[in-house]
Amino acid sequence: MSRKSKGINAERELIKLFWETKTWLACRVAGSGSSRYPAPDIIAGSPQRKVAIECKTSRDELKYIPRDDIFQLKEFALTFGAEPWVAVRFDRTQWYFLRPEQLEDTGICRLASKKLAEGQGMTFGQFVAENPRNI
Repeated sequence: MSRKSKGINAERELIKLFWETKTWLACRVAGSGSSRYPAPDIIAGSPQRKVAIECKTSRDELKYIPRDDIFQLKEFALTFGAEPWVAVRFDRTQWYFLRPEQLEDTGICRLASKKLAEGQGMTFGQFVAENPRNI
């Protein structure tokens, strides 16, 4: 399976989790990452919140994210009126949600580590809660 297929499958998995809550809706943004216009991987929302999400997965305990991916996420979210979030899942872990500002700036890219995600990120259940922490 190609890296692109794995990424698409991860996005679909996350969309399914949103729909299973019965209070959140989500859709995948076709062409995200390859369009000349800023676009997140997923747009999701509930009656209380609207979010734009960049999804990342990694076999390792570190995930490097191009600065431009974060810039485009934030630009889209600001214009669309949504909260920008990075959803990351490391092998054999659950999804964690981090604000772009929580990612480490390496100077070249942004870094999400498993340690950071587990320590400061929100699990999916926390993220979709009516009054989530860290917002």
